[in-house]
Amino acid sequence: MNVDHLRLYRDIAQTRSVSKGAQLNAVSQSAASQHIQEVEKNLHVTLLDRSTRPLTVTPAGRLYYDFCREVLRRREDLDSALSGLRHSVDGTVRVASIYSVGLSEMSRLETAFQERWPDAILRVEYLRPEKVYEQVAAETADLGLVSYPEVTKEIAVIPWRNEEMVLACAPTHPLASLPRLSVRVLEGIDFVGFDEDLPIRREVDRYLRDHGVAVHITLHFDNLQMIKEAVALGHGVSITPKRILKSEIDTGRIVAVPLNDPLSRPLGIIHRRKRKPSAAAENFLQLLQEPQP
Repeated sequence: MNVDHLRLYRDIAQTRSVSKGAQLNAVSQSAASQHIQEVEKNLHVTLLDRSTRPLTVTPAGRLYYDFCREVLRRREDLDSALSGLRHSVDGTVRVASIYSVGLSEMSRLETAFQERWPDAILRVEYLRPEKVYEQVAAETADLGLVSYPEVTKEIAVIPWRNEEMVLACAPTHPLASLPRLSVRVLEGIDFVGFDEDLPIRREVDRYLRDHGVAVHITLHFDNLQMIKEAVALGHGVSITPKRILKSEIDTGRIVAVPLNDPLSRPLGIIHRRKRKPSAAAENFLQLLQEPQP
């Protein structure tokens, strides 16, 4: 039984798509379909209901999916143990991250990881928060980086850091010259927000509501990059993590004004409960927890 084939079926069942599973495993869709047919023939069962979109995993398909996950988990444990015996760190670390952790910061972490452990591979995928949880729960990601982390039956949380939130505005905005400001001055102001279904939007809304402030939402986005661009172009102000504004502050495109009433954004590292991480994942976790510049 080929480990690559087990991984292929796991990803097809997880994504409920032959084409997506094939893409994740760098094989053609026809090759993936042919493999599924061969497994069904050998096991004398139907694994996938192809009459639905997305595909439906049959009860037999669910059993085979659980089997694939268990074998792949055991293989990773074996690889980790062998790596320890060789006194080296290799293998692949799969990280799912929300967009707003910061592409520049992740680039720095990837560089540091490769310098320390050149035989290991770090793969980072940027997703919406709910997708990060799904990937970690499905074990298609070893670690997840999220804001406002939540513990579940399947997911454990390691606190990472708290980021100061500030008012972001264009340099020409009247509030840009203030050394600090009270949130109450934002009453009725044009405001660029996050999409309503995101945790950070709910927290900012709660913060404004607790201070009796109502703003005028002009635009809203699901990622910080678009919010920063809208603020720099003068479409309104926003409350965002200061850390994410570093490049815009350095170039003078955005001004960050501290808030008199403190607000912070907690970040956490999530992982699946009762799963021993690989040596490579353990080392990346340690790198994440080192003091950051």
